[in-house]
Amino acid sequence: MNYGLVNNELAKEIAMDLLNIGAIVINQHEPFTWSSGWKSPIYCDNRITLSFPEIRSKISRAFANVIRANYRSTDAVSGVATAGIPQGALVADILSLPYSYVRSKPKGHGMENLIEGKVEEGQQIAVVEDLISTGGSSLKAVDALREAGADVTVLLSIFNYGFDLAETNCRNRNVDVIYLSDYETMLGEAVKLGVVKESELGSLRAWRSDPAHWS
Repeated sequence: MNYGLVNNELAKEIAMDLLNIGAIVINQHEPFTWSSGWKSPIYCDNRITLSFPEIRSKISRAFANVIRANYRSTDAVSGVATAGIPQGALVADILSLPYSYVRSKPKGHGMENLIEGKVEEGQQIAVVEDLISTGGSSLKAVDALREAGADVTVLLSIFNYGFDLAETNCRNRNVDVIYLSDYETMLGEAVKLGVVKESELGSLRAWRSDPAHWS
């Protein structure tokens, strides 16, 4: 099972892009509150990349290149609701492959679909996500596609927080995970930009090691 960055240089470039456009915001003094209740010094909203055509295209091309180079058996792409939906569609368009997306929960009316779009039995699907924290929502999508009869070739994400729990969860599901940038790389680029001081790195790394108890 593969779990890691595409390459270090691309990781730095993507991290710098995300910081420059405000997709990643760091604030240790007024931390953000996640839906889990965790206090976090970082907020990552990769939806913002969609408003920047050059960055948006860089991301989708990078995903497409990973699939072409390493997952040639892939014959469809699926996005994870909600932020993975547009990027997944862009990747599918580049590769001229069928596309679907997976909801966080079944639609409450009509056909009550969990998966929107046609998924074939035995279809080899690459899943596109915007970021991975614990891996929970991403793996729910992987499970849904597998239950529909598909074979997930890889889970792709723009950013990965690098929590050990996420890697453990993904390894337990036996799914390859490839991401364009990650938390540690982002910290290095944030120092270069002056967004983070060297003296703050200890606290920021402590959060990543134990986010539930960080303050």
